[in-house]
Amino acid sequence: MDKKEEIALSRMRKSVQKLGGSTERYGDPTLTRFLKARSMDSEKAAKMFVQWQTWRASFVPNGFVPESQIPDELESRKAYLQGLSKDGYPVLIFKGSRHFPCKDHLQCKRFVVYMLDKAIARAIKEHEIGNEKFICLVDLRQLTYKNFDPRGLINAVQFLQAYYPERLEKMYMLFMPRFFQSVWKMVCHYLDKGIREKVWILFIFSSLDLPIFM
Repeated sequence: MDKKEEIALSRMRKSVQKLGGSTERYGDPTLTRFLKARSMDSEKAAKMFVQWQTWRASFVPNGFVPESQIPDELESRKAYLQGLSKDGYPVLIFKGSRHFPCKDHLQCKRFVVYMLDKAIARAIKEHEIGNEKFICLVDLRQLTYKNFDPRGLINAVQFLQAYYPERLEKMYMLFMPRFFQSVWKMVCHYLDKGIREKVWILFIFSSLDLPIFM
C-alpha cells in the first residue's frame, strides 16, 4: 500500500465516524474496495460504506438470506455456482431463459443478495479478507420476450454496484439476442464506469467455437 492509499484510508475512517458508522470490524481490504468504487474519494467512499452498513443491517439482519424467503426463485434453478475459474474465482452462472418477470419483487431482490453472498462465500478460504471477487456468466441462449424483465435486471445491477463494490471480477454475457441489445444499452446508463468496463459481451458461433468481443 502506498502513502496515498494510507492517507485515503485514514481519512475515510474518520469520515465514517462523523457519519455515525464504524470501521472497527473491517480491515483495509474491505475499505479499499469502497475507495476504489469512488475513485479514491474518501468522503464519497465513507458515505457509500455507511449506506451499505445501514442497508445490510436492515435487509439482511441475520447476516444471510434464508432459503425459506426465496422458494419461488430457487425452484427455477436459474442461477448456481459452477466451480472456480483458472485464476481461482468462483463462477456464478445465470440462465436467462429460466427467468420470468418477478411477481414478488422483494423475493427477487432477496434472491440477488442470496446468490451474490454465496459467490463471495465460495471465494473465502479460511476467513474473509474483504477483497474476494467472483466471475459471472450470463447465458442468454433461448431467451425470449417472455423472459423480458428490465426492472429485475436494473435492480440486480444496482444492488451489485451499490452494495457489492469491487466484488465483480468479470461478467460475460453470452449469446445475446438482437432484441436484448437495446435493453442492455438502456441498463448501461445505470452502471458505473467501473462495472461497465468489467462486462464482456460475447457472440459465440457453435460451428467455429470462436468468441467475438464487443
